[in-house]
Parts: sequence; C-alpha cells; structure tokens
Amino acid sequence: MKLKNNRIFSLAMMVAMCFSSVSFALAVDEGMYAPGQIASLPLKKLGIKLKADEIYNPGGGGLSDAVIRLSIGCTAEFVSPDGLILTNHHCGFDALVAASKPGTDLVETGFNAGSRAGEIHAMNGEEPYSVFITERVDDVTAKIKAGTESLSGAELAAAYKKNTDDLTAGEKAKAPVGSDIRIQMLDGGYFFYLYQTHEIKDIRVVYAPPKNIGIFGGDPDNFEWTRHTGDFTFLRAYVAPDGSAAEYSANNVPYHPKRYLTMNIGGLKDGDPAFVMGYPGGTTRYRESWSILYARDANFPFLYKWLRQLSDTLRQIGSTDEQKRIALQGDIANYDNSRKLFEGGYLRLRRAHVVEDRQANEARMATWIAADSARKAKYGDFLTQLKTISEEANAAQERDVIMRRFPDPFSGVISGGMIAAMTAAKTGRPLSDQQKAAITESFEKRDPVYEREMLKFFLKTFDELPTGQRFAAYDQKFAGTTGKARGDAEAAYASSIVDGEFKTPEKVFALSAMPWSEIQAKHPFLSGVVEEKMALAARGAKFASQIDRLRNLYMQALTEMKGTGTVYADANSSLRFTYGNIKGYQPREAEFRSPFTTMKGMIEKDTGEFPFNAPQKLKDLQAAHDFGRYGEGDSVVLNFTSTTDIIGGNSGSPIFNGKGEQVGIVFDGNFEGLGNDFYYDPAVNRTISVDIRYVLFVTEKFGGAKWIVDEMKLVGGSKAKGAA
Repeated sequence: MKLKNNRIFSLAMMVAMCFSSVSFALAVDEGMYAPGQIASLPLKKLGIKLKADEIYNPGGGGLSDAVIRLSIGCTAEFVSPDGLILTNHHCGFDALVAASKPGTDLVETGFNAGSRAGEIHAMNGEEPYSVFITERVDDVTAKIKAGTESLSGAELAAAYKKNTDDLTAGEKAKAPVGSDIRIQMLDGGYFFYLYQTHEIKDIRVVYAPPKNIGIFGGDPDNFEWTRHTGDFTFLRAYVAPDGSAAEYSANNVPYHPKRYLTMNIGGLKDGDPAFVMGYPGGTTRYRESWSILYARDANFPFLYKWLRQLSDTLRQIGSTDEQKRIALQGDIANYDNSRKLFEGGYLRLRRAHVVEDRQANEARMATWIAADSARKAKYGDFLTQLKTISEEANAAQERDVIMRRFPDPFSGVISGGMIAAMTAAKTGRPLSDQQKAAITESFEKRDPVYEREMLKFFLKTFDELPTGQRFAAYDQKFAGTTGKARGDAEAAYASSIVDGEFKTPEKVFALSAMPWSEIQAKHPFLSGVVEEKMALAARGAKFASQIDRLRNLYMQALTEMKGTGTVYADANSSLRFTYGNIKGYQPREAEFRSPFTTMKGMIEKDTGEFPFNAPQKLKDLQAAHDFGRYGEGDSVVLNFTSTTDIIGGNSGSPIFNGKGEQVGIVFDGNFEGLGNDFYYDPAVNRTISVDIRYVLFVTEKFGGAKWIVDEMKLVGGSKAKGAA
C-alpha cells in the first residue's frame, strides 16, 4: 500500500460532498492525537516509558523533532546527525523515476550512491523534493473563537477569518527567520490549530533497494497480510554552508538536525507496546450517516472503476514506448494503490455495517437531546435538517460522482478544453489568460490514446446509470442503440472528439465566442454536460452553505454525549501521535494471522516472476544463514503488524518501542482495515511495518552500503552475529 497522501486520494477526499462515521465510545488504540494532547494520555499504562515532553516538546528536544513531512505527502525521519533520512521506497519512487532513462531504470535496479558525492537530487517530475520540520503545534481554538459566541453564517466566518489573520500576523512577527506560521480550521470549526514549520529544499537520494525488494508482492500483496516488502529508501537533507535552507547546489552541506532517532535491533515480540508519529493525510471520523451512505453506495464504487481505467490506459501507452513506460511507473503505482484502497473501503463499509451503526447512534443522539430541555434548546432539530439537506444533495449521487470527474482531470485535454470554453460561452465570461495558457499547455502534453480511452470509459459509465439517475444528454445522443452497437457508437464519438476538428487551442478558444444556441445544436452531449455541471455546482453550493453549521452541532453533540476521554481532531497532514501493540488478527472464520513475517517466508513466495521474484543474492544469504547482527532464529524478521491507528500520509512514519527507539517503518495497512477514513475497528485494523533489522540487513549485507549504517546509532541485539 502507498500510505502517502497521493493526489488521487486527496482529490477524492476533496471533491466528495459527504463522508464518514465513528462510534460514540472511541475504541482502544484508536486516535491520531495532536502533539499537545500526548500529555493527557496514560503513557505509562500504555507501556510507554517516556514522559510526554520527551516525545513532543514545543521548546525542542522531543522525538518529534526528528519526524518530518516530505513534500510528496509522506512521512520521514532523521536517522543520523548528518541529515540522513529514512522513508518508504514508494515515497522515493518518483525520485528514482525522474533519475531513470531507457537503459537505466533505477526503480528496477535500485540505487547506491556509494558516498555522499554520489547522492542524486531528488525530483518529483519537474519539482524538487523538500521536507518540512514541525517546530510547534498549538491548539488555538479558544483564541480564534473569542468573541464569536453570538455570531453565525457570514458574520461568524468573517470573525474567524479576522481572528485567524490577526493571530497569524502576530505569530509570524515572533517566529524565527525561515519559519512559516499556518492556522487551520478542523472539523467544521470545532478545532483550530497553529503550525510553525520550516522547509529544507535540497533533498538527495542515498540508497534504494531494487524493485524486487522495494515492491516485492506488488499489487497482489498490496493491503494484504501476510507481506514481505522491503518498502524503504534513504535520502539526505542539505542546506547552505551557513545552515539556512537553500535550493539544490553543489556547495550545500548535509543538514544537522536537532534530533535524530536511535535504531533498536533487539527485536519485538507479540504484545509489545508501540507508538507511531507521522503526518496522516486525512480522516473524516465525525460525520453523519448520510455521508457514509454516499461514500459506500456512490463515491467509492465509482472511484475504484475510474482508477482501474486510468491505470490500464497508462499501461497500454507504456507497452509500446519504453521512455513512457519508465515515466508512467509512478502514476500507475498511485492509481493501482488508490483503486485497491477505494475498492476495499467500499467492501468494508458494507460488511462492517458502518452506515447502520451510525444510524443507530443518531437515533440514540436524538433521544438523548429530547431528554433534556437545555439540550433541546441548544441543538434543536439539527438532525432533521442534516437529513433533509443530505438527501436533497445526494438524490442523484451515482450520476453526480461521474459528473464531478468528467472530463477526467488528468487527461481529457480536448474534452476538458472544450468544456471550459463552452462554460465560458454559457456564462458569458470569456476565457481568462490563465485558462488559455493551461489549455495551450495541455495540448503540448496531450496523448490522444489516453483521451480516447478515458472518454470511452465515461460514456460507458453514463450508460450504466440506474433509472431515476439517467443523464438525459447521453440518452438522447445514443438513443436507438444497444449492446455492441452502442459501444461502437460511443467509440466513434470519442474518436470524433479527440481526433476531430478541435486539434488546436485556437479551435477550442473559438468555442467560447459562439452563441450558446449554436453550441447546443452542434454539440448537444457536451453542452448538456456543461448545463448539468453548473446545476451540480449550484446544488453543491447550497449544501456547502448549510453543512458546516450542522456538522459543528453534530460534533458538539457527539462529544458532549460521549462525555469523557481525549477527543482528537480529524487528520489533516499535520504531526500526530498514535499508540498500540504488536498484534496479529483474525481476518475470517477459522483463520488467524500472526504478527511477524520473515525473509524465509518471502522466499517461499518466490516464483521467479515479478512481483514475486526474490533476488538471488537474498536467497543465497538466507540459505547460508548469513544474517550478520540482524537475524532472529533461522531468518531475518521482515514485516510486522500493530494496532496503531494510521491512514494515508503515514507512509514512512517511524514506529517506536516503549523506550522511544525506532523498531520499524510504517508502509501499509491491511485490507480488512480499509474504510478507516471513517472508523477504527480494533479487531481488524492493523498497521504493517518493515522491521528495522530488515532495512539495515538489506542495506548492509545485500546492498553493500554499510557506510550508511555506520552513521546511524544502533542499540540492542548481538553486536557480532556471524553466519550460522
């Protein structure tokens, strides 16, 4: 699994109108806590031997100083005094792709810089990697809400903005040079948090294992347990000679972090305490049942089909062009990962009866409100209002999820340009220079195969809509055809759009000046799309104008009814803490999965063909029991599971033992635990991590990069285990 907060996942979360659920009594091990909340948790009872300020200290010196966020949406950590960074292989994947070319595929072969002089600039396409270090996190809810108690609607929003702007300006004036201040509203205004961070802009690739270690198991094993994936990569941060953040330069020097982590190679056992610090990307655990219903029945089912088509289309393009195959590897991996995430989430929401559980909780909430006059005065009939606006907004939800993404935002150069131009004609607002520039650029990068296949996909999905949610413009366009004849007509229409008269930006621009009646006559399907998208936007705006107030009341009622415990804000790519234990689980009847896998188990899966093609050298090391100081029993522990609560964005997070020593690196969750955007189930939700011993074993014994291990601090285990 790619737990990084990738663009597909972010888009899906951003455009979906409704989401989520949480049980009223938060489960054991559930929670993605803000740093300032760690002190309120029973650390000693949890088996954590550190004090809260040894984990997070706004004055500096806590473990959190070593835990950083990568610009691509992953977590990472400093693991040496010279700016060495450990993160996931899939988080360094784009940098390997960017440095590859036909004949030199670094994803396939892996990379060893050999020395600091050989480290390569980490690029994500044309954008350089960077890292963000969190210096301080403050709950400023009381400060932002001060004086707003009697306000609502636009007046409340304006007051929040003023208070936010004033506090931001004041904090920026006090912040160190190079630090950034950001205040973010969470959970509809229930929380406001201030984040002080600074960015390091020169990041380089140090070591990455080859594909048949870093991606071992591929898509078949993604989100599955058991796993045998060495999902890790080493990077390094560089700064200017004076220590300031600087763009990439040969004159830059390694960054010296305030804190770096200690690796414990002594091993773990079932039941051991563990905790994770990282940057989970996004959850929506305090939402209403109608939100989950939308996700379960409309959004997720469409998303996994759409992502499957995106991935298949890119594979088709890369199958005949080696340069494109290399360049498209990262996108394909992201699409495959997200597709399985939404497919698993959809299935889990059904099988776990999450909607039904939330509906039962809401019934109890209604009874609880009605039982007290003060609560009735405070909350009124907000649950009824929530129901009314949600059902109105989602009346055509299966059609709406298609329309929100048509034309496809990552292809559709021609259809996208045409929609923009037609919208300009419909509204009477000419295309802006920025829009024209974007359309022109998209023409330069367009791939007709991509556009054609994606347009055919969208036409097919319109054809599959149920009665009552049909799209009239589609039905009129393809009236009189069924079966193969309809498929042929859709393919012919897709070709006429992609390969037809609108092959230049100027042709598309001209559409924006045409009378709307003429556009309707010449392009009835696409003009119908424009009208439906405008109607959808109006419905969305109406929903958005009412939902924040109602969701805020929902959150208040939820937490007041719960009554006790620390309430954590939904994840938002900021630094969070979560705890748990090393533990297996039972995925289905008569089956139990233990919490550890080994290199021996990896070789049991070996077929000689990707994604189950274990490297020969690794097999030789296993056969010789040549594990160095990293073995346990007759192999090297490879992956393990824990009950820590994680989500996309936690990729690369360090997982610690009770002493605060790093014992692994988070990279995945299990299939049975998907849907955890919305709720956490302690029986089956599991975090999958790479054991730190396997990371170091591969780096030193397989990769011949002991020079990297030598700059790290290792404790525990035998100092000198030779070959058995």
